[in-house]
Amino acid sequence: MTTVKFCLGSSCYIRGNDKSLAFLEEYIRNNKKDISIEVIGCRCRNLCQEGPNVYINDEKYHYTTPEDLIKTIEAL
Repeated sequence: MTTVKFCLGSSCYIRGNDKSLAFLEEYIRNNKKDISIEVIGCRCRNLCQEGPNVYINDEKYHYTTPEDLIKTIEAL
């Protein structure tokens, strides 16, 4: 199972994690990938200057866009 954690701190959320989260949820619904992807939120990890931050299987990804996120997940 792939775990995707979105930083939901105010800085990351405003910088785009709100859009990335919605984009991924739609992607999962449309592609029936909900069995293999767990989507959760996490608190700020004090990397705001590098946000929006996403953690995929505990690997850090900075400055993520919705498109980058899907490309990374599809490559796993």
